[in-house]
Amino acid sequence: MNPSLELQLKTLPSEPGVYRYYDKNEQLLYVGKAKNLKKRVLSYFNKNLSGYRIKIMVGKIQRLETTIVNSEYDALLLENNLIKEHKPFYNVMLKDDKTYPWICIKNEAFPRIFLTRNIIKDGSEYYGPYAKVRPAKILLDTIKHIYKLRTCNLNLAPSKIEDGKYKVCLEYHIKNCEGPCEGLESKEEYDEKIDSIRGIIKGDFRKAKDYLINQMMKHAANLQFEDAQIIKERLDILEDYQAKNTVVNPNIDDVDVFGMTSDETAAYVNFFKIRNGNIIQSFTTEIKKILEETDEDILEEALIEIRQKFGSDSKEVLLPFHLSVEIPNVKLIVPKVGDKKRIVELSEKNAKEYRLEKLKQVQIVDPERHSNRIMAEMQKLLRMPVEPRHIEGFDNSNIQGTNPVSACVVFKDGKPSKADYRIFHPKTVEGPNDFATMEEVIYRRYKRMVDEGESLPQLILIDGGKGQLSSAVKSLKLLGLYGKITIIGIAKRLEEIFFPEDPIPLYLDKKSETLKILQRVRDEAHRFGVKHHRTRRKNSTIKSELEEIPGVGEKTIELLLSRLKSVKRIKESNLEILEEILGKSKAKVIWEYFND
Repeated sequence: MNPSLELQLKTLPSEPGVYRYYDKNEQLLYVGKAKNLKKRVLSYFNKNLSGYRIKIMVGKIQRLETTIVNSEYDALLLENNLIKEHKPFYNVMLKDDKTYPWICIKNEAFPRIFLTRNIIKDGSEYYGPYAKVRPAKILLDTIKHIYKLRTCNLNLAPSKIEDGKYKVCLEYHIKNCEGPCEGLESKEEYDEKIDSIRGIIKGDFRKAKDYLINQMMKHAANLQFEDAQIIKERLDILEDYQAKNTVVNPNIDDVDVFGMTSDETAAYVNFFKIRNGNIIQSFTTEIKKILEETDEDILEEALIEIRQKFGSDSKEVLLPFHLSVEIPNVKLIVPKVGDKKRIVELSEKNAKEYRLEKLKQVQIVDPERHSNRIMAEMQKLLRMPVEPRHIEGFDNSNIQGTNPVSACVVFKDGKPSKADYRIFHPKTVEGPNDFATMEEVIYRRYKRMVDEGESLPQLILIDGGKGQLSSAVKSLKLLGLYGKITIIGIAKRLEEIFFPEDPIPLYLDKKSETLKILQRVRDEAHRFGVKHHRTRRKNSTIKSELEEIPGVGEKTIELLLSRLKSVKRIKESNLEILEEILGKSKAKVIWEYFND
């Protein structure tokens, strides 16, 4: 560490603020926020620092700068702005180069309403952005079905309309426009429609409904029943659109909702903007983890960034968990029950579905990255010192102690390696004794691997609970391998994961990819074991029938089965075929036995 940096570390203030790390080339490495600058910055230079990437970054730091602010929230805002401006290498960012569409109400006489990706600061109103084009188009189509608005780009200044400069076009004649260009529709009437449309875009349907109901009643009072029916159909369109977008209690108004899920490499954040019980905005993004950031750190960053992106000024924000940051004049709420809890759960569900979609895409495009991510997740969840690149699973199969077999299946990088599967026939165990069988098979398997110098697995999975696991552990201890290989048991009823010498089982999320890999290993071991058990039992039954023939021994039986495959075909064979296989004397004995 250079002397000037060491001196800076000794004189850091204990105030909230932002810190910036630079390397020897004066490149900005990282921008961070802190409630207490001194404590936070010094934590990076702790000798017990964990995290490979953090250690690399700290090794590059040659200089730091700090900026003191009034509160942690101010620090969060400043940090966000600096990250967006400088894009430091070690900061997480919402990397999104898409230009999202907005709904524009143009600043002009008789305003047009259209979809655009370009924001022009000319006083026009912009609503959005919309993360997907389709919902915005559906909304615009709904508005156009309800209201007759102009689509031309004429300058409809009052003086030009009065001078009769324009004539109505085809849109008027096909009843898509009321003809404001010829003064056939007043500015007051047109502005009333625009005001109702603003409400629809914001999720407030009351003005639009009142406007349509008033129009319908006017037509009905004037006995214009066909026109009233047309307005009634438009009202139905509006109510249908509202029903499809209402997902919570209509009393929940002007609320932002955040849901989140994460894994070892990335976090996935969903955002809902809710107005009058309607989700009027939905946005989900992936945020790559760089320095082992916590979910709290990432959600704090995303909260500020997304609210700025969507221009949200809601005074209430619903979250899946508590954050340490406080936002002035904004309530951060973690709901426990009720409709607000359900909408947070819906947001989390959207984040999880988005993650699954991304993972499926990665699995197709980059299978190696997909495998690396799963291995890293398994290492963390199963508390392993290394990634489980080589997994072996064991299962015993027998019926009332007859024809017992033990199956060993091998998975490499999360995929079956069928060439390495093995079947064991217990040699020292009499009767149905799963524990003793497991003890023998584990000992035989790894004694041989050690003697032959084969590479050992990083993870052994035993199909069963504490009893089978304890038996397997005995054998590993005898071989001196206990502690060198992670060994666990999986009990089928509740999918409990048992660790040696730990009475409390581990329960993994039912959708966890780690659990799915373990289940697949367990199920494959069971399938492979049952398949060989049935084959052995079938062969045993066949042999027992043939063994009843006087003068026929085991070698004769094996020769017959190897050629004819089944007792049925042996029975149906003529004397010539049997003579060709066994010779005349043995063939005659067997043929006469089945044809007596």
